[in-house]
Amino acid sequence: MEVLEDKSTCCGCHACYNVCPKDAITMKEDEKGFKYPVIDKEKCIECGLCRKVCPVLNNEKVENKPTAYSAYNKDENVRKKSSSGGIFTLIAEEILERDGVIFGASFDEEFNVYHTYIENKKELGKFRGSKYVQSSIGDTYKKAREFLENNRYVLFTGTPCQVEGLKSFLRKNYDKLYTQDIICHGVPSPKVWEKYKEYRKEIDKGNLQEISFRNKDNGWKEYNVNFEYDNNKYINNHNKDLYIKAFLQDIALRDSCYNCLFKKKNRISDITLADFWGIENVLPEMDDNKGTSLVIVNSNKGKELIEKIKNKIIYQEVNFEEAIKCNPSMTKSVGMNKNRDKFFDNIDNMKFDKLVKKYTSHNNIIKRALGKIKRIIKRK
Repeated sequence: MEVLEDKSTCCGCHACYNVCPKDAITMKEDEKGFKYPVIDKEKCIECGLCRKVCPVLNNEKVENKPTAYSAYNKDENVRKKSSSGGIFTLIAEEILERDGVIFGASFDEEFNVYHTYIENKKELGKFRGSKYVQSSIGDTYKKAREFLENNRYVLFTGTPCQVEGLKSFLRKNYDKLYTQDIICHGVPSPKVWEKYKEYRKEIDKGNLQEISFRNKDNGWKEYNVNFEYDNNKYINNHNKDLYIKAFLQDIALRDSCYNCLFKKKNRISDITLADFWGIENVLPEMDDNKGTSLVIVNSNKGKELIEKIKNKIIYQEVNFEEAIKCNPSMTKSVGMNKNRDKFFDNIDNMKFDKLVKKYTSHNNIIKRALGKIKRIIKRK
């Protein structure tokens, strides 16, 4: 038995891996570096749980009326360290004050991206900021369930498919579970990320200490990619950085990202966070180029959390449809780059810089910019 007959629809959420009672499922990387479930037929007892918890096979539909806010943290230090407005930190702190647990994506010692949990404010920094790599969920769904069964508050954060994977895995509602997803462009391959790290290490030398995908030294809209070493650093505008170029030109994303089932207006998460792109048109008074969050409240639980932090944020309620106009990834999947197959076919035999330069172009960037301009003109 296969979990999914069509591999390209698998989002890699790990729900099947976490639910298997016989540990018959392992998550193995394919040639592109993405993890997929592989079933050991000797261990499998044909219980069917893997299919029952698959969020792709059991895509949950919800009816709600999302409420949208433009917001940012009053604490300028936290805001600067955050990708956009620093709202996640406040939500997480609220749960921690209830003796809760926070799950999110973090770097390990080798700067691979994986999901883990924390139980104190001092560690919140590891979850702050974007990580443009698919995070490995591991057994965090099972760990989240253990905390919930022990009557602990849990905030689980991740991509929409990861949050739906958790909810599908749990198969019941928990009063103390809160979930927060993002408006996701798509998840790049961990293998591409590994190749890029190797490329940077060869050029930059030194021992890598810290990575930021969204350094705001030049402002929120012209953010930089920043690699900090013990003796030097690499910093470059996101439009010029090779890895971000591959990411934004949709050449390194997971197969399922090109036809994502989880991009929708009505979500099962309690809160959806994103950059408020287009804020200069919707609420120019909240556009200071330091980072403004789009906060979408999807449930009563989400509303309760936002009410708790309102005294710590600058915010304005906005029309939901207006808010997502410049955030098309809320509801639409990106198109697959025509050179994607060639890109992955050559990833092991070309230097990273030559690979990206050969199979990406400036045309997509120009097309993206023109599309944004057209949307703004249409809105006006």
